[in-house]
Amino acid sequence: MQPIFDSELLAWRRRRALARAAPGADFLMARAADELGERLAAVQRIFAKAAALFCVTPAARDAVLASGKAQHVLRVEADAAFLGDDEGVVGMPGHIPLDPQSVDLAVSLLSLHDENDVLGMLIQIRRALRPDGLFLGTMLGGGTLGELRESLLAAEMELLGGASPRVSPFADVRDGGALLQRAGFALPVADVDTLTVRYASPWQLLADLRAMGAANALLARLRRPATRGFFARADEIYRQRFSDPDGRVRATFSFVWLSGWAPDSSQPKPLKPGSANVSLAKILGEAGGGKGPS
Repeated sequence: MQPIFDSELLAWRRRRALARAAPGADFLMARAADELGERLAAVQRIFAKAAALFCVTPAARDAVLASGKAQHVLRVEADAAFLGDDEGVVGMPGHIPLDPQSVDLAVSLLSLHDENDVLGMLIQIRRALRPDGLFLGTMLGGGTLGELRESLLAAEMELLGGASPRVSPFADVRDGGALLQRAGFALPVADVDTLTVRYASPWQLLADLRAMGAANALLARLRRPATRGFFARADEIYRQRFSDPDGRVRATFSFVWLSGWAPDSSQPKPLKPGSANVSLAKILGEAGGGKGPS
């Protein structure tokens, strides 16, 4: 598969973001971790061994432990710097260093959208789960940073007569469900949660993205720096199209939540076509009292 993202640049930017630790820049991860805890609370299971996959911070592990659904959570990260003093293992980009059927619960927060092969990662996660093990994760999805994408595109078309990729592509919720099915998960579910954040200016949004380590890491990005005039025009367009009456601008983040179970014979299965004992015509006839239209 042709890679889309510069994995080394992503890791470098995340290391820099962690080292600087700008206050409040982790608001997306904090929201995802809170939601993870709520979703785990609805699962009527206790998992013997869990893994938090490429979440960069301890937030996912802490959410799992706080939920009481697992007493041991192994962190898997792409760089030892992300682990700090925590127990964990380091995996190469695109590779999950877990043995087959070695964990009962796998969680992933806000990392899959930066993977070059999302399907391949999901297949590895399913293989690492024991039968009837659960995967629960979220990635940024379609609509995320749509305002920024449109403003940058419009400014570039106006000033340069062309466009280059400046905002990552994001899968939508239907793509997420299809990927779970293709990866072999049983009982796959995908849903979306949308967050709108308001900023005093687009510059504050860009500062937050840099503080998250989430600036443009596309391999096809322009390597020469954009001019001050370009960003000034993009700022004008952003304010014109996406500002509220009080002058603040909007930025959209869509969380696509994915869940699926490793197949197991104990799980409910759909009935085979033609296996019903009562015909639909009979049910409809009984519901209508056996009478036709008058």
